[in-house]
Amino acid sequence: MNSEPAYDVALAASARLAEAGLPSPGADARILLAHVLGVDVSQMLLAPRVTAAQRDALDVLLERRESGMPVQHLTGEAHFRYETLRVGPGVFIPRPETENLVDLALRELARRPPERRRVVELCAGSGAITRSLGTELGGLELHAVELSAEAWPYLVHNLSGLEVELVLGDMADAFRELDGEVDLVVANPPYVPETVRDALPSDVVGHDPDLALFSGPDGLDAMHVVKAVAARLLRPGGWVMAEHDESHADAVVALFDEPRFDHVRDHDDLTGRPRHVTAQRSAVPDVAGLAS
Repeated sequence: MNSEPAYDVALAASARLAEAGLPSPGADARILLAHVLGVDVSQMLLAPRVTAAQRDALDVLLERRESGMPVQHLTGEAHFRYETLRVGPGVFIPRPETENLVDLALRELARRPPERRRVVELCAGSGAITRSLGTELGGLELHAVELSAEAWPYLVHNLSGLEVELVLGDMADAFRELDGEVDLVVANPPYVPETVRDALPSDVVGHDPDLALFSGPDGLDAMHVVKAVAARLLRPGGWVMAEHDESHADAVVALFDEPRFDHVRDHDDLTGRPRHVTAQRSAVPDVAGLAS
């Protein structure tokens, strides 16, 4: 039976993806080859030689990657912090930039006593944020809401084994029974301006669902809802933490700069770009005149 060293196959696959103009050909080639071999990426080069059948299977994946399909859809997995999540068409693929949002949430929750660790995630998607919070810090009461029926099975699977109240529905109306009793609201809502659709890379548009990406002409439609929901859910002293587009730093800070919130601040992501807004709920009631 014909076979080749894994190292040589990985190099050839990387060169092929580089020639196709893909942004991370080496990493993609290693992940796809490890997937075909059924081993962890860290063990790939220690694996037995690659058989002809395995090489054929890799060629199929490489061809699909060249067409723009995300690596995570080809393997069915996405890695986020310490978690391996199931993903696929219909659910947003979690990005490394969001890991800083989890850090911000963990630091705040760790300062609170166990009886003040009630968390609601809005726009939960794959469940990456809630999964990380629930596995990295104990004593949390977790709730999560997701609008998309296509993303829902991934959310349920990825949060299995955790005690989480899950709701399929609109975040605007979710968890009304918790109004004024939540300690942290966290969200990675859709925030891409519709006006930049044509400028996005092909492995984003057409693969990540529009519902998880776009949010009106300026990208802030969903953030307005996040603010309103956080204002009604949070107890005084609770925090809202949300991800936004790097072009939104000033606009998002201004959005939360109103009487219901104090200590509004923006934070950089792993690449040094403004990405996450945090704000603390003040003691001002969420009256109807401030509900937008």
